[in-house]
Amino acid sequence: MPSSRTISANGIELFLCEQGQGPLVLLCHGWPELSYSWRHQIPALADAGFHVVAPDMRGFGRSSAPADVDAYSIFDTVGDMVALVAALGEKQAVIVGHDWGAPVAWHAAMFRPDIFTGVAGLSVPPPFRGRVRPLDALRESGITNFYWQYFQTPGVAEAEFERDVTATMRMVLGRGISDPSAMFIDQGKGFLGHLRADQPLPKWLSEADIAHFAEAYQESGFRGGLNWYRNIDRNWELTAPWHGAQIHQPSLFIAGSKDSVITGLIGAKRVNEMERVLPNLKQKLIIEGGGHWIQQERADEVNAALIAFLK
Repeated sequence: MPSSRTISANGIELFLCEQGQGPLVLLCHGWPELSYSWRHQIPALADAGFHVVAPDMRGFGRSSAPADVDAYSIFDTVGDMVALVAALGEKQAVIVGHDWGAPVAWHAAMFRPDIFTGVAGLSVPPPFRGRVRPLDALRESGITNFYWQYFQTPGVAEAEFERDVTATMRMVLGRGISDPSAMFIDQGKGFLGHLRADQPLPKWLSEADIAHFAEAYQESGFRGGLNWYRNIDRNWELTAPWHGAQIHQPSLFIAGSKDSVITGLIGAKRVNEMERVLPNLKQKLIIEGGGHWIQQERADEVNAALIAFLK
């Protein structure tokens, strides 16, 4: 059974679930999620001979959520993982990330190859640093209603999501990002405008799961996680020294074929060209029929691919 504890790292407190003994594997979740999102991976990877650690990332769940928006840059979130490896008494780890956790994993491998000996990204391809800031690029292409833009003004999305936290989790996780229309905000409708709260949950998500997420977000609110989006342009500026850099460690990519993050114009191009950034890519696994919450939806296939990669 996984155990949990809170550990000090990088000047904050990180709550984590862990299980197993052996080489260290870090699992970084995305938005709006928790370490609980890895509930199917933790025991499976532990049984395969690894020390598996899944933190609530900075700003989420029971981990610290600094007040300052600037405390959520890619340097802070990667810094947390570097510090966590040391706090666990280790020198090296393999890092795995899903959704927002994927950029953390990719950049951790890029910034600190001495620590992160392998990297797996789920749902979000490796970083291709464009010529201009991401939010500028959206504006220049005439897009003003993408969800990244909606999330920028502090307080707006928080108010929408916190009105009924259970309904929010049910809609975002139950339908979520696999619906491309959810990526664009209709005037006055908010992020949840396209999604229905009354549809049955998918098979992979139980009422107990929703209750677990909802209870955590009732407690923490949504501000910490949304602050990650408020650093999108700043991350572009901060990563200038790594423009065009490659990740040379062994790498793995997994996504669902129905995940709109990889089916859109930009996402599809990135999936096709990821070997440019990942010259040592061991597998590119696109799981037929899978959506965005891939490690929860298709746990067995994800676990098998991760274990084969780790071994």
